[in-house]
Amino acid sequence: MSKRDYYEILGISRDVNDADLKKAYRRLAMKHHPDRNANNKEAEDKFKEAKEAYDILSDAQKRAAYDQFGHAGVDPSAGMGGGAGYGGGASFSDIFGDVFGDIFGGGGGHGGGQRVYRGADLRYNLELDLEEAVGGTTVSIRIPTHITCDECSGSGAKKGTSPTTCTTCGGHGQVRMQQGFFSLQQTCPRCHGNGKMIDTPCAKCHGKGIVEKHKTLSVKVPAGVDTGDRIRLSGEGEAGENGGPAGDLYVHMHVRPHKLFTREGNDLYCEVPISFVTAGLGGELEVPTLGGRVKLKVPPETQSGKMFRLRGKGVKSPRGGGPGDLLCRVDVETPVKLTKKQKELLEELGKSMAEDSVHHSPRAATWLDGVKKFFEDMKN
Repeated sequence: MSKRDYYEILGISRDVNDADLKKAYRRLAMKHHPDRNANNKEAEDKFKEAKEAYDILSDAQKRAAYDQFGHAGVDPSAGMGGGAGYGGGASFSDIFGDVFGDIFGGGGGHGGGQRVYRGADLRYNLELDLEEAVGGTTVSIRIPTHITCDECSGSGAKKGTSPTTCTTCGGHGQVRMQQGFFSLQQTCPRCHGNGKMIDTPCAKCHGKGIVEKHKTLSVKVPAGVDTGDRIRLSGEGEAGENGGPAGDLYVHMHVRPHKLFTREGNDLYCEVPISFVTAGLGGELEVPTLGGRVKLKVPPETQSGKMFRLRGKGVKSPRGGGPGDLLCRVDVETPVKLTKKQKELLEELGKSMAEDSVHHSPRAATWLDGVKKFFEDMKN
């Protein structure tokens, strides 16, 4: 059975360039790959057929032989080259990687011309006060980065000149070595996989196509961000190589510790010291919030550690939903530096309360009963 024409298999013209050749193969490989067409013999045959056609046409020497002699020029049995055959298909993950390789800095395999690499992503650590994180803000940051050289427009070649095709690999970036029955492919040792050579490098970037520079960016921080959140600035990372797309800049948030508040999720916590008298008799206090002062009513006989919740006085998440709460934990403060008169009053109060300690100090009475039982059990 005669083989179909390779150009017909891939649906391309005979003067197709390397980029369109690769696109045509990728489209067919993704469509007919066995991993996506289980138990489909027709799809498997079409995949192998497309792979063979691409293996031949993507190799400059084999393509020239095929254009001149047809299938006989690449048929191993004819002694005129190493055909690809139908065996040994790439895995679907290989095809997937090839599709996205050029976008994310991969490349490789077949394909002509200079390799294109996506620029590296950058990270910037931004420190914020709690008020800035909760209310949102706009800050200016200055970052070092690599940008496309404006002198050579990223080509790396001196202005007025252009990179030339590597004569070793013919611009493919890869070379093939035939060892017996095996054909090995490796990165071109001369152009290091770029497919191009720069005879006269640009004086500004020294042939790299990129230069180092500082730039100032305005970052809009949405209200409610917290430590660990990040903002992506698309295209603000390092410049790509050989005209590739720039990477992204990730601004990571770090909220500084606050003197009054701690944050857990969308809730805020604060410690509120109250006097011995206020705890016993009750009263009204002014407590701070990030939106101003509010009144907090403390009921009589409030114990140290009591938590009061002020709803809606916390943080509103940038991801949506209502604001969190402010939780105020009261801490009864023991009076210090008492005068003689104050000490006498406290002693008088203590004597008065001792007459009915169970009534006035139920927790202490319960604790003392527990201690007494503990020692009795030890004796038994």
